[in-house]
Amino acid sequence: MLDEKGIPYEYREYRLDPLSEEEIRAVLKKLRLPASGVLRKGDRANKELGLTGEEPEVELIRHMARQPTLLQRPIAILGDEAVLGRPVERVLELPVEPGQ
Repeated sequence: MLDEKGIPYEYREYRLDPLSEEEIRAVLKKLRLPASGVLRKGDRANKELGLTGEEPEVELIRHMARQPTLLQRPIAILGDEAVLGRPVERVLELPVEPGQ
């Protein structure tokens, strides 16, 4: 979708290069969401850990750093702004001019 619109981006393979706890906190700040807002409740790791989304923020972030599939995705980031791509078309909400 971004390729079709000529919008440059970098893709990060989250399973091979997972976000650190610090990076997750920074992304959450840009999203303006708590960790529970990006928790994949249907994920196998979530079921194995028995998470409800009501755990303390620090605990959810720690689990997300260790089990990156717990994070909803895609997450698009541009400067100090970010959007959760659910649905994926939401990534187009970031203020990018085509060809930039």
